[in-house]
Amino acid sequence: MLENCKSARERWGGVSEIIDRWLQSRQTLLVSFYHLLEKKEFSERDLDTEGKVRQLCQLLVDYVSAGHFEVYEQLMREGQAFDDKQGLQKAHELYRDIDATTDIAVDFNDKYLETDDLSSLDPDLSQLGEALETRFSSEDRMIALLHTAHKN
Repeated sequence: MLENCKSARERWGGVSEIIDRWLQSRQTLLVSFYHLLEKKEFSERDLDTEGKVRQLCQLLVDYVSAGHFEVYEQLMREGQAFDDKQGLQKAHELYRDIDATTDIAVDFNDKYLETDDLSSLDPDLSQLGEALETRFSSEDRMIALLHTAHKN
């Protein structure tokens, strides 16, 4: 039994590291997002703001990509390894919620990498903020269902 515990720790300990790294990138993304929110007015040819928007776009794409191509996949594998049918079913529902927010993030990225027109940045940031709130909540629940629940 001790050997099985050690094996599980070795096998899924790497998932914890992936999640920790990913959650750190979430924190960096949020800091970048809030720096843009601090600015009340956006004008054209504001190079400082344009740079911050591009930085936010890069962090956003990196974060979303890591979730889809690394973290969620690892979480699903962990749920399958523990034969957690109920957790996997709920995780698929959460994934649908997360996936809907991906479109908003990608649209934001595509729009602001293609333009220096910041006239609609305020409402776009608001929409993105709502999507990120939904996404983070769903991701946290998925982590709790498929990783934290199996830690012991």
